[in-house]
Amino acid sequence: MESTDYRVKQPCELLEFLMTQVPGTSRTKAKQLLAKKVVVVGGQPVSQFNYALKAGDVVTILKRGNLVELHNKFVRIVYEDRDLLVIDKAEGILSNAPIDGKENSVKRVLDEYLRRESKNMTAHTVHRLDRYTSGLMIFAKRRDIQQIFIDHWRSIVADRRYVAVVEGVMEQDEGKVASWLKDTRTFMTYSSPTDNGGKYAVTFFRTLERTEGRSLVEFKLDTGRKNQIRVHMQDLHHSIVGDLKYGAASDPIGRVCLHAYKLDFYHPVTRQLLHFETPVPAPFLSLMK
Repeated sequence: MESTDYRVKQPCELLEFLMTQVPGTSRTKAKQLLAKKVVVVGGQPVSQFNYALKAGDVVTILKRGNLVELHNKFVRIVYEDRDLLVIDKAEGILSNAPIDGKENSVKRVLDEYLRRESKNMTAHTVHRLDRYTSGLMIFAKRRDIQQIFIDHWRSIVADRRYVAVVEGVMEQDEGKVASWLKDTRTFMTYSSPTDNGGKYAVTFFRTLERTEGRSLVEFKLDTGRKNQIRVHMQDLHHSIVGDLKYGAASDPIGRVCLHAYKLDFYHPVTRQLLHFETPVPAPFLSLMK
């Protein structure tokens, strides 16, 4: 296998070294090199971006074809390895469009990205976010990895949280909403306090901030049902700002103000606990001023 060596002249972190010493390496490409385990220090592959290099160390880059970068306004890759991808999804795009549909989706974007890397590789959906919800998602690179997530979701996912701006001033600092959720024939999800033949759903909430007319709220799901947070906030008479479908009275920034901001899970192969977090979208914070 072809490789190129680079000698370290002064102490620094590995990511910084790759960006400054390896020609044509952006921050994104440096992270890809690390994730794909083609960076070797002292004969051992290293994927830790803040690995401390010493003067005299030799950093070797193994050549495994051309690394590709993803440039898409709807999808940003947060983490990638040989088994899976963690992405940050923008609002306004489907997680997974119907197979026969022509509409764009995160899966379609990732399929195209992965095929540039390997013709036989596609993205496999592990879980979904609503079209108008943004935030962190996991996609598997192989069906067996997808199946591990499906079979062991509750033991693999350690923490998954959302944040939203809701209408009105929340009365409670924290609490729980539980009900049965079922879709109508027109695909509206509705809630019932008693079993209506739908799926039981439990949402825990915590009020982070209050301002005149709005509240910033964090959610932790005990179950992951379609439109769960949106419907449960309508039940509390504090619909999510911009969610006109489920009771909101206004749409000041042209989107449903719901974002999946935190995701902790055990890697299905290595069992390493991985932690990912994205900031609360700036437009959400502007609504709270």
